Amino acid sequence: MKKRLWHSFRISLMLDSGKRVRYLKKHNVFGHIGENSIWRDRLVPLYADKIFLGDNVRCGSNVSFITHDVIHSMLNNRADNDFEFKEKIGSIHVGNNVFIGAHTIVLYDVNIGSNVVIGAGSLVNKDIPSNSVWGGVPAKYICSFDEFVEKRKNIV
Repeated sequence: MKKRLWHSFRISLMLDSGKRVRYLKKHNVFGHIGENSIWRDRLVPLYADKIFLGDNVRCGSNVSFITHDVIHSMLNNRADNDFEFKEKIGSIHVGNNVFIGAHTIVLYDVNIGSNVVIGAGSLVNKDIPSNSVWGGVPAKYICSFDEFVEKRKNIV
C-alpha cells in the first residue's frame, strides 16, 4: 500500500507521460508496459502488477483499470453472515495498438485484443476481440478496426 502511494506521488509530479511510463517500467509497477505506450493517469491502480499493456497503447484521461472488487467486505459484514468471502482479484491484458477513450472503466479478468478502439465513457466488462471498435455501457461492438480506419481517412 505504501509503495503504491509512493509511486502515485512520484508520477503525480511528472508532467510528461513518457517520463511516467519510464518510471513505472523502471520500478516494475505494472505487470508489463510495452513500447510506445502512454500512461496519463497520475495514480497507480491497486494490484497494478496484474495489468499488462502491449505496445502502442493509448489511454485517454481518467481511464480506470479495476483489478479487484470489494463486495467481499460488504458480504462479510452482514449480520447473518456465516461464511468468509474472499476478495476477487483478476488481471487485465491489453494487446498492441489499442486506444481506450477517456473515462472508460476496464474491469478485472478482461482481455482486450490488438488493433482495438474503445470509445470514451465505456464499461469494458468482457473480453474484446482484436480488430474491432467498441463503445457504450456495457461496451458493445460498433464496427471492425479496418472500417474505422477507412472512416478516419475521410476526415479532413
